[in-house]
Amino acid sequence: MTPPDHTPEAPFDAPWQAQLFGLTVALSDRGLFSWPDWTQALGAALHTGQDYWHAWASALEGLLAARGIALPDEVAALAARWQDAAHATPHGTPIRLENAPPSSCRQIRPRG
Repeated sequence: MTPPDHTPEAPFDAPWQAQLFGLTVALSDRGLFSWPDWTQALGAALHTGQDYWHAWASALEGLLAARGIALPDEVAALAARWQDAAHATPHGTPIRLENAPPSSCRQIRPRG
């Protein structure tokens, strides 16, 4: 008897999830946080009722903010500049941060 064809489910539904996973592992491997600290942060984020991968992103953002590595205002400003760059970039052209209009008021302020 031949077993039924079974294709295992992909661990990620979208490329950003795989990238987020890889980024988290790489940051932990570089010593920015321990894996036990990570699992505690993820567990806390999952208790907020977010879906799994959004909880994962929130946990990582919170962990990096708590360590002063990527503060929420900096992350928000950088995300906004990427959105500006995406809107200013013609379809089919790679999105580059320098494509953001110079008039964009979404500047990242250096820490000092």
